[in-house]
Amino acid sequence: MRDKTDTVASLLDDATTRIAHTLGLERREARLEARVLAAFAWDVDPAWLIAHDTDALTHARTAHFESLIQRRLGGEPIAYITGQREFYGRMFQVNPDVLIPRPETELLVETALQHLPERAPCRILDLGAGSGAVAITLALQRPMAEIVAVEASGKALLTAQKNARRLGADNVQCVGGNWYAELGVRRFDMIVSNPPYVPERDRAGLEPEVGGWEPPGALFAGPEGLDVLSPLLRQAPGFLASGGLLALEGGDGQASGVARLMEEAGAYAEIHLRPDLAGRSRVVLGVASGTENVDL
Repeated sequence: MRDKTDTVASLLDDATTRIAHTLGLERREARLEARVLAAFAWDVDPAWLIAHDTDALTHARTAHFESLIQRRLGGEPIAYITGQREFYGRMFQVNPDVLIPRPETELLVETALQHLPERAPCRILDLGAGSGAVAITLALQRPMAEIVAVEASGKALLTAQKNARRLGADNVQCVGGNWYAELGVRRFDMIVSNPPYVPERDRAGLEPEVGGWEPPGALFAGPEGLDVLSPLLRQAPGFLASGGLLALEGGDGQASGVARLMEEAGAYAEIHLRPDLAGRSRVVLGVASGTENVDL
């Protein structure tokens, strides 16, 4: 137990040093993590940490902060420790039952929004909803849309439902099921998905806080990482309405392979790749054959 005369500044300095040393992070990144955990532990705004840097803390507050630091030193992701992660400007509840929403997935959302009407009804299907970050974001950005979010994991589905209620996404229907299995003959104007796409061969090379903590079923998809993407894109045209679009996120270097699978399927009239800010193609966008032309 540390002494109660420890100040906010001294605790943050000590935590920063330990995080940087144990996890191999640059000190600036370690400092940011220490501040996030301190603000969460003490239920304060980050600005409070600066304004009160010379304040002494009680044993109880120090001990609570230290318990969180120990979890982080053990490799647990910050998002699972705090139970939340920001995505597209909104805070989503997360836990080890769901993937942690990532900034690169915002490209999938931005691509979808470019092709969804702002002031007209539309129908959207999100496959593999996880925390619901993609479906809920689209729902809140396009309030006239009707969105079905499908998730096979019951625990993940519960998380998505809680996020939808908490954020007021009343136009999202969360459905339990394996991809298209529970949809019947429904048709959608757009299908979006951030499915499992990490190749099994890359399992050992993942960062420990990813491979050791996030749900494997939401990460890995066969030797080449295409075991889910391939059937998903082959079946999609049967669930797309006239002019319907399919938007898929893939891993770094996978987009061209996904586009090739679309071409081989013979069910897509147009196929386009969307690069991220680093110039890497991460989203594949396709229009099902037999539909009207869409300006991509």
